[in-house]
Amino acid sequence: MGSGTVRQAVAQGSNAWARVFALVYDPLLWVGERAGLAALRQDVVGRARGRTVELGSGTGLNLRYYPGDLDELILTEPGAAMRGRLARRLRHGRRRARVLDASAERLPFTDATVDTVVSTLVLCTVDAPEQALREVGRVLRPGGRLLFLEHVRSRSPRLASWQDRLAGPWRRCAEGCHCNRATGELIRACGLELEHAVEASWHAMPPIVRPLIAGVATKRES
Repeated sequence: MGSGTVRQAVAQGSNAWARVFALVYDPLLWVGERAGLAALRQDVVGRARGRTVELGSGTGLNLRYYPGDLDELILTEPGAAMRGRLARRLRHGRRRARVLDASAERLPFTDATVDTVVSTLVLCTVDAPEQALREVGRVLRPGGRLLFLEHVRSRSPRLASWQDRLAGPWRRCAEGCHCNRATGELIRACGLELEHAVEASWHAMPPIVRPLIAGVATKRES
């Protein structure tokens, strides 16, 4: 088997797993949603105002929590399988939104044209989180806000050690999710000002993804 054939086989396998992952994503999260994550989503997403862009919208679990008076809601999702399920949820619901095939690292918006960016369980997965956060800062208007809910590296040395040990296997089965990523520190380092942040726990989920942070980061006024 040639190298081209091997690459093609790997790509086909990856695409097949992406379709399966999109299919089982909501059922896998169901217990965690019932155990408190849904309430955290509601608190975070309900703060959206004006022209709002969501990063990595997945299957659309945040849709029900957006205020009804947004100027515009744009849902970005680079995964074809997830995007298909997202479009289906929109068709069957009452929420008006636009779906774009776009990654967090390359947002198709001009500078300073967005009031709110929403990221829930996304910054753990992007390949280049620093670039994604710089993009968030670029598209936000001065005073605009990033609303985030992310699982992060544990403050417990013991659990953080397990996150490091299991990061590779977890990333392969969870479509690129980095369970040991220190996302709070990355937000601070990329020039956004933490206005509000709370720590929480993702109950009923594997310990390596239980530590959560939720809050608001603001683009500084120029």
